[in-house]
Amino acid sequence: TKITLPGSVFLAIIAILPVFVRYLGVSSSFASFFGGTSLLIVVGVALDTLQQIESHLLMRHYDGFMKSGKLKGRRG
Repeated sequence: TKITLPGSVFLAIIAILPVFVRYLGVSSSFASFFGGTSLLIVVGVALDTLQQIESHLLMRHYDGFMKSGKLKGRRG
């Protein structure tokens, strides 16, 4: 697909980012803590949490809409 190449380049940059951060003078423990794997895990968990919050808010909105009784089915 069209997203494979940009995604692989992004993952490669994330993977080698701690090496470049160490060359800038940041301590190696800090650079490895915010390294590629931990950064990907933190971002993945944050995105999943936001998706869960959005789905709960959407469900609450629809529950309130259904309980209000504003829409009624056709009575024939």
